[in-house]
Amino acid sequence: MTQHARSRRSGGRAARHALRAAPLSEDKRPIRPGMSGGTYKPLSDTDIARIHEAALRALEEIGLADAPQSGIDHMVAAGAILGDDGRLRYPRALVEDMLAKACKSITLHGRDPAHDLDLSGTNVHYGTAGAAVHMVDVHGRNYRESTVQDLFDAAKIVNTLDNVHFLQRPMVCRDIVDNAQMDLNTVYATTRGTMKHIGTSFTEAAFVPDCVELLHMIAGGKDKWRARPFMSNSNCFVVPPMKFATDACSVMEVCIEAGMPVLLLSAGMAGATAPPTVAGAIVQSVAECLAGIVYVNSISPGHPAIFGTWPFGLDLRTGAMSVGSGEQALLTAGCAQMHHFYGIPGGAAAGASDSKLPDMQAGWEQMCSNVMAGLSGLNMVYEAAGMHASLLGFCHESLILGDDLIGQAQRCVRGIEVEDTDLALEEIRATCLGTDGSGLGPGHYLGTDQTLGLMESNYVYPSLGDRTSPKEWAEKDKPDLLKNATARKEAILAAPSEAEFDPMLDAAIRKRFTIHLD
Repeated sequence: MTQHARSRRSGGRAARHALRAAPLSEDKRPIRPGMSGGTYKPLSDTDIARIHEAALRALEEIGLADAPQSGIDHMVAAGAILGDDGRLRYPRALVEDMLAKACKSITLHGRDPAHDLDLSGTNVHYGTAGAAVHMVDVHGRNYRESTVQDLFDAAKIVNTLDNVHFLQRPMVCRDIVDNAQMDLNTVYATTRGTMKHIGTSFTEAAFVPDCVELLHMIAGGKDKWRARPFMSNSNCFVVPPMKFATDACSVMEVCIEAGMPVLLLSAGMAGATAPPTVAGAIVQSVAECLAGIVYVNSISPGHPAIFGTWPFGLDLRTGAMSVGSGEQALLTAGCAQMHHFYGIPGGAAAGASDSKLPDMQAGWEQMCSNVMAGLSGLNMVYEAAGMHASLLGFCHESLILGDDLIGQAQRCVRGIEVEDTDLALEEIRATCLGTDGSGLGPGHYLGTDQTLGLMESNYVYPSLGDRTSPKEWAEKDKPDLLKNATARKEAILAAPSEAEFDPMLDAAIRKRFTIHLD
């Protein structure tokens, strides 16, 4: 091959790479937040009806214990029955009435409206979540305690990732020992890091008012906050099996009063705090979340509440959580079907790994449950990127690699279009027979108008994943995936965050509150 030919070929390849690297306009993107899933249905209609009936019986016959007095008052006034044993029981007519009042279509707002999430139908969104207490050092292959700086960095990274649609607090600020300050600084660090919707938890109800005041300052006033609440409360309102978490319920009541959407999170562990069967774990989680729907709507009918059935898998050999298992993927997909049955926006866990590092085990575990969750039409896929060690460790590099992984999962969610143009009969004819019918077609589809036209709109290309030949890979000094993820992390963190506060606002916040982040 001549030098001229080599240059021409190299230039064409470089041009194609530059084209793929350029941001696509919204109408040309092959994947986007809120694509409709729902094609994967592990439960039959009969299965769903049986789970629903079992959940109703559990609420009628077993009920839930340990509600705070305020919650008892609200739910009894709505029609729940307080037994002599202290347990609240729920007649099915009450459950059906509250389901009718429940919010059926929720918009989770971002600080930037471009990041608003429509939780109606089978629209799918992927994001982070969890309460990891450690950070993964991929190059030292060890773990250390997580800090508020790590949380801010995670928020900055999420803000740059196209396929991670929201940030729910993925880690605990272990360097802030005072819980009130930890809750407040969690709000500060996450909102300063990303313009996307944020979810967080609060330790005690008494800590919520300061956090809400901070949110009002960031939003530009109470009215602006209430018009577009860009933070939701992730609330573990139950302690499975079938008990309310008294303190968390008190937090939930204050958040509802403040106009904050709530995630009703039931996180039983199959074989420990939930039945060991997939169906049984779903029944209990559904029953607990239905009690949550009664609770929320007895306080404020139609308040935005996400049906957060989060049953987790368990390795019965050891008693350890197994979030990367096939059972976990089935639990999540089955829960998504129950959300659709009730017509209520829902969320569950998928995409987390039991592996300690972003390795091959992490890859198969993260992809399996992320794909199944998306295909099942789960509205909110929590813990979809960055989470390791059965929720004990979070990894910034894995979060970045997860953007590629979720991109491929979303392409599966998009599915297969079968319009006349997709069937491509005329393209087959022209390629085989030629456009003039001479029988002298090119014999391939490279460079055809259809191929070039669909190159970007139908195909998803990884940012860091390597698809070169072994020869090209060697010529590029054998690029290392984790090293490249670290390089991208460092570049993101070196740049200012789009979400950074105006200096005057930041000064006012620091004057009013104790802020730990520099």
